[in-house]
Amino acid sequence: MLSSSRFAETSPASSRQPAPLTEVLREIKKSYWLRFRNGQPEFEEAGTNGRFDASAVDGMVTACPLDRLGDATFRQRHGLRYAYVAGAMANGIGSVEIVEAMGRAGMLGFFGAAGLSPDAVDAAIHSLQSRLGREDSQPMGFNLIHSPNEPELENAIVDLYLRRHVRLVEASAFLDLTLPIVRYRVHGISREPSGRMVVPNRIIAKVSRVEVATKFMSPPPQALLQELVRRGEISPQQAEWAGQIPMADDVTAEADSAGHTDNRPAIALLPTIIALRDRLQERFCYPEPVGVGLAGGISTPASAAAAFAMGAAYVVTGSVNQACVESGSSDLVRQMLAEAEQADCIMAPAADMFEMGVKLQVLKRGTMFAMRAQKLYELYRKYDALEEIPAAERASLEKTVFRLPLDEVWHQTCDFFRQRDPKQIERARRDAKHKMALVFRWYLGQSSRWANSGESSRRIDFQIWCGPAMGAFNEWVKGSFLEQPANRQVVTVALNILYGASVLLRANQLRCQGVPVAGNFLKIVPQSKADLEQYL
Repeated sequence: MLSSSRFAETSPASSRQPAPLTEVLREIKKSYWLRFRNGQPEFEEAGTNGRFDASAVDGMVTACPLDRLGDATFRQRHGLRYAYVAGAMANGIGSVEIVEAMGRAGMLGFFGAAGLSPDAVDAAIHSLQSRLGREDSQPMGFNLIHSPNEPELENAIVDLYLRRHVRLVEASAFLDLTLPIVRYRVHGISREPSGRMVVPNRIIAKVSRVEVATKFMSPPPQALLQELVRRGEISPQQAEWAGQIPMADDVTAEADSAGHTDNRPAIALLPTIIALRDRLQERFCYPEPVGVGLAGGISTPASAAAAFAMGAAYVVTGSVNQACVESGSSDLVRQMLAEAEQADCIMAPAADMFEMGVKLQVLKRGTMFAMRAQKLYELYRKYDALEEIPAAERASLEKTVFRLPLDEVWHQTCDFFRQRDPKQIERARRDAKHKMALVFRWYLGQSSRWANSGESSRRIDFQIWCGPAMGAFNEWVKGSFLEQPANRQVVTVALNILYGASVLLRANQLRCQGVPVAGNFLKIVPQSKADLEQYL
């Protein structure tokens, strides 16, 4: 129990001076005693033979090293040093280079498999397993996105992951559980003689709705398990075991983020999902509770500190990683992101769920993609076939949006789906509205590829996934070496965010003990990776 009485000096002759507040905040691996003298706080490093009598202190600020932030179970489960994740960004923006850099630094990165062909994903798996080692050698993961318009693609990606022993996926954009994701989760499940369940394949699911989170925090649905038994994918015994595990090891509460998002406020969403987890844990009594992390808006020390303070087991970043040199995007996009402000985002139709009216968050500044994509969606809703679009409207589309005759766009679309999913072509020939959707999705799909390749002639059409977090990051690093896109490396950015979060959490400890902390004391200036080494 800490006493509120004044300190006694251990030696009148002691010349050791109290530590300044800047040192107390900065030296995150050290603990400090706190006392008040004439109403003013004084500090001394704990464990030293200094001026303060430890039996008569007014308070303490405890060590907060970076590798203790978040939840220890999450770090141990995935073989991590830090509870920090680079989320998957589609079309390989979440690149092999990002995943490798994160893994080598003791963090977790997910390869952005969404939008890529199975062959392209296979090449990425081969590259990463060659660089980081197979299975649990180094932390790494791959995205599995729900594909309601292309269920065979989702199934093919799961086939690939099982064949190549991919042991961790980030499940995103799921509206409901599907047979492929349940098949991935329960494949190879067994039980040791001790009774401990062995589940080789792990899932971290991104969610923003309670009903979806409930599905991932509950055991796999019996109907889907029985279908897998019927198909010979698992045994009846494995189906029984699967009824005792959650669908996901961890669930990421996805707040207002880039790309697919429901624009949920993090301060309301995270506590809701944590409370849901606690109720389901009480119901199902899993040996290890499902971990709950936070994504959406994480780009500064303050946002990461807030996430950890609210109980996040880990934090997930997105937009800031796309702006880093290792991302699969282009230098032109990185520069555009570096100029973004918090209000420079807008919602636009999503290519993968175009017909459903699902939207995603993109960069508004410097591009007309959102406006043009919305126009295409309005035309899709209004007409049942391309032939119904008025001639003047069609001519305008061909001139300004597609820059090609729509007949040529259809030919290119057919070439694409002959390789990816021939059934889409067959359906389009029977259904004129589906054909229109595929033609319009050509623009939405190409717009992100133009951005990734840096096609300058198409800059006005770039689809750049971006959330307000990007603007917050730019405001934080303004005037520092990280202001320049060429200096932004994913690990350097991550360590700065974590270090700053630790400083702010220590500052909060002091506030709770009556120490006023404000102004320049809380100014977290980004540092080089070499300068941060002393705090790791």
